[in-house]
Order: sequence, then structure tokens, then C-alpha cells
Amino acid sequence: MTNIGILGAGKIGLAFAQHTAKAGYATILSNSRGPETLQEAAAQIGHDAKAGTTLEAAAADIVFLSVPWPRLEAAVAPVKSWEGKLVIDATNPVLPGLLPAPLDGKPSSQVVAELLPGARVVKAFNTLLYSLLASDPREAGGNRVVFYSGDDLEAKQIVLQLITRLGFAGVDLGTLQTSAKLQQFPGGSLPGLNLIKLPD
Repeated sequence: MTNIGILGAGKIGLAFAQHTAKAGYATILSNSRGPETLQEAAAQIGHDAKAGTTLEAAAADIVFLSVPWPRLEAAVAPVKSWEGKLVIDATNPVLPGLLPAPLDGKPSSQVVAELLPGARVVKAFNTLLYSLLASDPREAGGNRVVFYSGDDLEAKQIVLQLITRLGFAGVDLGTLQTSAKLQQFPGGSLPGLNLIKLPD
């Protein structure tokens, strides 16, 4: 059984956790304030979702990163090694006031990957508004699209399996360097789109 650790249990993290827990994944919620602040949220999600520490969440098979951009570096710093870990990057490079974070021309996921040396980073689940991500992914006879990109083919395949199991339809955009900029907000053309993939 794959377990999933969530770093950053805000609206996006909790919406994702609702889907993973319901789909049978052992789900661990974490934030910077400690597990005691997430007991109620875990109970509301149900399906054996648990509150844990950052280190407990980071030890999971798949780590879902959804912390606000200004807190990103501090959130990942406690983890001594990211080597080989599969990390879904659901962050967006936004500063207070909806200002774009300085990225020196890099895709934001490349910046994330540099903070997580050795991790297998896949950009996904960052383009949907919270209300859409939290809702049923099956709509109008089809499945809501989740875009994903990454450099590790095996990691992308695992993420696609997760996307599909949750009821979404995955669309592979390519590598972080060539495609992640399309996904990031602000600047990308894909955030906010609500696309439904109909059966073939």
C-alpha cells in the first residue's frame, strides 16, 4: 500500500488528501504548526487519514508539496535527505499581494528541485482552483484533467497511476524545463482551466 505525506495542509493539501484517503492511500497531513493542529482536519477527512510531523510526512512513498512559496525553503529544510524521494510539486511561485516570485528565468519546479537534491520531482495538481480540486473529478461523463510534467519517466508513471486512481485524467506535458512554466501561476497558460477528458 502506497502512503502519501502532505507537506502544507492548506486548502490545496487538504483537498488532495480527501481524494487520496478516500481512494485508500494511507495519508499523513503535516504543517509547520505541528500535528496537534491537524487532528480535527484528519478526523473530518476520515478513511484513516492521520496528522503527523514534517519528517513523518516526508518519509512517505509519495510526498505532496503544497506550502506557500515564501515558506517553501523553511518547510523542506528539516528533511536531511531527499535522495530518491518522489515529490509532487503543487506549489506556485506567488508572493503576498499576488506578486510573482523572482525565479531568474527558471521554471518554479526547477527551483523546487534544487531545494530537494536527489528528489524525483513531478509538477502536478497546481493548476486547478481549490473548489475544482476538492470536487468530484468525474464530471459530464468524463474526468477532470490534471496536467503533470517531470524529468523522471518512472516517477511520472507513478504519478499518472495516482491521478487515474483518484478519478482524474492525466495529461503529460513533458519535462520540467520545457513544460513546467505552462503550469505555474503566475505566468503559465494552464492555471485555472477546467478541462474534462471524455471517454475515447
